[in-house]
Amino acid sequence: MSRSEIIRKLKEKNPELSNSELNNLIDVFGQIIKESLNEYDQVMLKDFGAFFLKKIKAKASARDPRNGKLIYVPEKNKVRFRASKKLKEFINK
Repeated sequence: MSRSEIIRKLKEKNPELSNSELNNLIDVFGQIIKESLNEYDQVMLKDFGAFFLKKIKAKASARDPRNGKLIYVPEKNKVRFRASKKLKEFINK
């Protein structure tokens, strides 16, 4: 689902809000999630799930798939999402 489709569906459910207000709402929501994850906080949305960071360890013996040479892959953070129990039940009906 694209951003414009999300705005269209929100507009159907909330006709009193303008498209610019809905667009701003999505921007603020995304910014709050980014800032929270940047501070290593977990973002939990009730009945939906949780966004969190997972540290990926550095690898000294990874291989470059193009030429097979050994390369170093530094430690990094990845964003993960864990679905809530209710979301899993809803999807698996």
